[in-house]
Amino acid sequence: MKPIAISCGEPAGIGPEVAAKAWAALRHDLPMVWIGDPTHLPPGTPVQIVTDPGAITPEKMAVLARDFGSPAVAGQPNPAQAQGVIDAIATGVDLVQSGQASAICTAPIHKAALMHGAGFAYPGHTEYLAALAGVDRVVMMLACDGLRVVPATIHIPLAQVPEVLSARLLTDTILITHAALRRQFGLTAPRIAVAGLNPHAGEDGKMGQEEVQMITPVLDALRAEGLDITGPHSADTLFHAAARARYDVAICMYHDQALIPIKTIDFAGGVNVTLGLPFIRTSPDHGTAFDIAGKGVADPTSMIAALRQAEIMARNLQASGNPPGAPA
Repeated sequence: MKPIAISCGEPAGIGPEVAAKAWAALRHDLPMVWIGDPTHLPPGTPVQIVTDPGAITPEKMAVLARDFGSPAVAGQPNPAQAQGVIDAIATGVDLVQSGQASAICTAPIHKAALMHGAGFAYPGHTEYLAALAGVDRVVMMLACDGLRVVPATIHIPLAQVPEVLSARLLTDTILITHAALRRQFGLTAPRIAVAGLNPHAGEDGKMGQEEVQMITPVLDALRAEGLDITGPHSADTLFHAAARARYDVAICMYHDQALIPIKTIDFAGGVNVTLGLPFIRTSPDHGTAFDIAGKGVADPTSMIAALRQAEIMARNLQASGNPPGAPA
């Protein structure tokens, strides 16, 4: 398998530390190459500077070196390093799209530093990756061993969810998720459960009309196309163990409806996966953690899980006959 490209993320955060710890844990199991300034890695990290991602060995951490011009100061993001962070992401995408890497795993970024230092015009990683890929709509999945969730709406105020949620948005979210589950997760007939928006999924219109007027018609239309979909379900009964055994992914209507259950089930091991890109992208489900950066105490569990998830998806995509860079 081609190596997984790891973009450095914010140098002043825990990204370099968890990447180095993940490499130490996985170096004999899967190939990876880190993109960034090698001086930003934890002291004592054994490094091999490479120009060819295919020429790596497990003895030292392979680094595609980029000079950020200054050292990283733990907990203190430097806007002067913003362009280097952005370029590391773009380099990783180039590697995957050219077939030199099998996937990209992105370490957390600090959006304010990127905006102030380089005029970064995107709300986050996902939107930037979509722009690099030239796609209009992508889907965010959070995954752990016991649960996969997809929020149809993401980073918007709760009061705006009913107006943003539409038949087109919900249909696209489900179809993108269904295609990815087949091609990247190896599920030939994905089972999709869909939560309602309102308490008790609206209770036949007594607690809201969105289920009756929009969600149910969308699900009926997709069932008619052959998709295995249930719902809309009352969200308060969708995430206990017996319910989770009946589906492969839960489509949720808003951010917290999706993220609260997965972070309750596996807070440290969740992985952020972007669906709908023409390449595989995973990320640990945590931020820069400036408060503990540089102290050597950062937990690499989510980064390890993100790399493992990227490997699984890459192997599934390869087995489906789709090389890296094919629409995913």
